[in-house]
Amino acid sequence: MAATTEQTTGASRTGAAPGAAPEAQRTQRMDALVADVREVVDRGLPPDVTAYLVGERLAPYLGDPGLLTEEQRAGDPDRYRQHLLHAERDGSFSLVGLVWLPGQHTSIHDHVSWCVTGVHQGEEHERRYRLLPAEEAGGAARLIATEDVRNPTGAVCGFAPPGDIHRVWNACTEKAISLHIYGADISRLGSSVRRVYDLPADR
Repeated sequence: MAATTEQTTGASRTGAAPGAAPEAQRTQRMDALVADVREVVDRGLPPDVTAYLVGERLAPYLGDPGLLTEEQRAGDPDRYRQHLLHAERDGSFSLVGLVWLPGQHTSIHDHVSWCVTGVHQGEEHERRYRLLPAEEAGGAARLIATEDVRNPTGAVCGFAPPGDIHRVWNACTEKAISLHIYGADISRLGSSVRRVYDLPADR
């Protein structure tokens, strides 16, 4: 079923990422955040509830100057950069820092698991989509934009598949940094992206 879905939606998988930061290279505030997230995830609640509660735990850390090291705040001039900050030993969650220089963006994609994002610095823009299947679209599947969201520093959002198709970009003139917490082992998968959508979109 998954292969059929990927074929009909024009989707493909993404590549790999480096391993998680050793604990010795994490700040005390990051260790505290990891412990807070672990306490929620270990409850074994449904994905949407877990995402909501993890978002509550993440919010107080956003904007804290002691959360990330200088290396974890570094960008890449060629594309947005992913820093894998923590991967839980049992694979139950991972924490990633994404650094966006002005104009950098993702493709249109969805995710392998529940996800919580919080803007740590600057501002992110997001466009959310709904997939219109071929049988409803008159012969060819396409994407319908449903919402544009501006996420300033401190903003938190969470979601769980399905219905999590979006693209994200930095439309500002300064660096943006966001923290992403996923219910999956990103050190093994390399990315949270399940599918990239190469389909017509209305915008």
